[in-house]
Formats: sequence, structure tokens, C-alpha cells
Amino acid sequence: MRRYETILIVRPNVGDDDIAAIVERLSAIITNDSGTVIRVDRWGLKKLAYLIKKENQGNYVYVDYAGQPAAVTELERILRIDDRVLKYMTVKQADDCDPVALLAEAAAKQSAATAEAVAPIDEDAEPTEEMETDSE
Repeated sequence: MRRYETILIVRPNVGDDDIAAIVERLSAIITNDSGTVIRVDRWGLKKLAYLIKKENQGNYVYVDYAGQPAAVTELERILRIDDRVLKYMTVKQADDCDPVALLAEAAAKQSAATAEAVAPIDEDAEPTEEMETDSE
């Protein structure tokens, strides 16, 4: 099984329900071909660097998954057909991966991030300042 990541840009006028439907369809394609979705991030509405299909903004969606090359081919075919998707790109991250280990790693990162966000700030601690050095 190989590890991939796909980033897609969805039209700005598409609602949250439609974006969720697109992500659900992509997840179904991946899991039907014995793949595993590791992480889905919705980055939100961003300004594009240049016009894509006469749009200057787009909703970014990041999908990290492990699957077979056939699943990627089908996923890209669906994205190409869907008029709501402005652009997409799939990149192969690794040739061989263990989806169970990747899911455990992603869960550990997520729990560490939530623990960091919840951790209280020590007000008595002295602030640390980094010294800048000029190298000439």
C-alpha cells in the first residue's frame, strides 16, 4: 500500500454541505479499494495567486491517505469530472506504508496538539528571549 496526499481547491460559492459530500465521496472511493483515510483538513477559503476558471478564491481541502494506485486513478477521475472542483494535485509520499501505524501516529499527534492547546500557561515563569547574532 502506498501513501498519498491530495489537495483540492473547491469553488468559493460551494457550501459546507457540498464540500463535506465531496470529501465523503473521496473517502468512500479510498476505503472501497482497501485504503485508509489518515487525515482530512479543511483549510478554508483562501485567495488564489491567479485566476482559476475565472475564480480568484477557493476552498482548500487536504486529504492524507494510504491506498492502491487504482484508487488514486479513480479519485482523480471523479475530481476531473466534478464542476465544483477548480484544481487538484495528488502527490505520492511513500511507496510502502503501514496504515495502522499511520493512524496511530496521526492520533498521537492530534492528542498532543489538543493537550498543548489545553495546557495552562505558567505566569510566574520568566519570558525567554532569543538573542539575534550578526554574522558578517
